[in-house]
Amino acid sequence: MKKYSFLETNRKYFKNYSLVPLRKSDIQNIRRWRNEQIQILRQKTPLSKNDQNHYYENTIKKSFFVKKPKMIIFSFLLSGKCIGYGGFTRINWTKRSSELSFILDTKRVQNSKIYEKEFKIFLKLILELNDEQIKFKKIFTETYNIRPIHLRILENMSFRYRKIKRNFIKIHGEYVDSLIHEYKLN
Repeated sequence: MKKYSFLETNRKYFKNYSLVPLRKSDIQNIRRWRNEQIQILRQKTPLSKNDQNHYYENTIKKSFFVKKPKMIIFSFLLSGKCIGYGGFTRINWTKRSSELSFILDTKRVQNSKIYEKEFKIFLKLILELNDEQIKFKKIFTETYNIRPIHLRILENMSFRYRKIKRNFIKIHGEYVDSLIHEYKLN
């Protein structure tokens, strides 16, 4: 298993769930989920298998060996099987800030109770990892307003609404707003 050299502990566990550094074996499932859920992402076009392999080899793999990587991405596992992924992107090491990203298997997203449970578990694990080792002072998220469950979960997990970008993007022919939420380390 690959690991981030700057982290003392590269795994976080909660019951049967875990976070591990992004595994190459998971990247094609993640590509498929990203393409299926493209409307909630800033991704403009579907990803090819080659796009995903190139991204892993030239971005993710290199991040395992530097003290201050551009991103810190994890496979989100249930009993060892990848059900999602996420982590820290847009990292600013000087300001100790980062954007948080997360995607769950499309089939799991379709059940709001599963999504709520597993997004909360992911947040618990990733925020503990940050609090214990990485120590970003500010973590932000950007979410389109067509995702009320996602927004509610963020707010229930101590993310605070900060600003709105009105009519930010057109989805299914209608403009939607983008909301920024922020989590601050105490």
